[in-house]
Amino acid sequence: MGNAPSNPVPLTPLRVLGIGLSRTGTSSLSAALNILFAGPVYHSGTQIMLGPTTEMTTWTKVLSTIPIPAPHTPEPSPALPLIHDLLDGYVAATDAPLNGLVPQLLELYPDALFVCTVRDPDAWTRSMVGLSHAATMKFLAAVLWPLAYMRPLVPYVKVLERQWLALYGESVPLTRKTYDAHLAWVREVVPRDRLLEFDVRDGWGPLCAKLGLEVPDVEFPRLNDSEAIDRVIRTTFIKALLRWVAVLATGGLALGMFWYLDWKREKELVAKRELKKQQ
Repeated sequence: MGNAPSNPVPLTPLRVLGIGLSRTGTSSLSAALNILFAGPVYHSGTQIMLGPTTEMTTWTKVLSTIPIPAPHTPEPSPALPLIHDLLDGYVAATDAPLNGLVPQLLELYPDALFVCTVRDPDAWTRSMVGLSHAATMKFLAAVLWPLAYMRPLVPYVKVLERQWLALYGESVPLTRKTYDAHLAWVREVVPRDRLLEFDVRDGWGPLCAKLGLEVPDVEFPRLNDSEAIDRVIRTTFIKALLRWVAVLATGGLALGMFWYLDWKREKELVAKRELKKQQ
């Protein structure tokens, strides 16, 4: 996950789709593709969390519109134009929810290479525990309420969990079952000549060989998906809590002012009564 969203460049053909699960090196893959093609890469996690609110609301609409079928039966969907519009102008796209829309992406981009990033399954399962917990806290909507731009996160998470449940038979917490089911699904759905299973620890070699490109004279980027996601979540929650402090402080000040004015009014009335008695 990057530090800032990418901006599309008109007429840029989409060459690569990263369909590995989140926290399998999708940020490193995105950075590598940016170097190889010198073009903007759509890392969904970054675009959704740090981009305009319309990114989150449009993906929510996409996932709500697609009648998610059994994993092997792609169906035409009115959501396809929405997906195309979201990815238009990018040379590549990676991360969720794209990794759960493989049949739709195959239909939209018949010439693109599909790269499924992989890692040790047990390490992946451990890395997802914190993310699943943060995304499904019962009071998430209440915590995020002061941040208007983050309020669409709750419905987005709900439709994303619906996607996971339909594809892998579980939502949260995600387990090794999801990892294995996703890899098996990808191998079944994507034609072998258009699929690369890629461990970012292997560096440029396998990726450049599959793309038919020369290895760049720079080190392969090593970005930590977990740290980036955790940083965004932590920053967002701190902002929300600080906004709540401001809201409550403002409410407390208003209540105090109301009490003071009421006390002052009552005091003036008592003073007037005492004055009348003396007269």
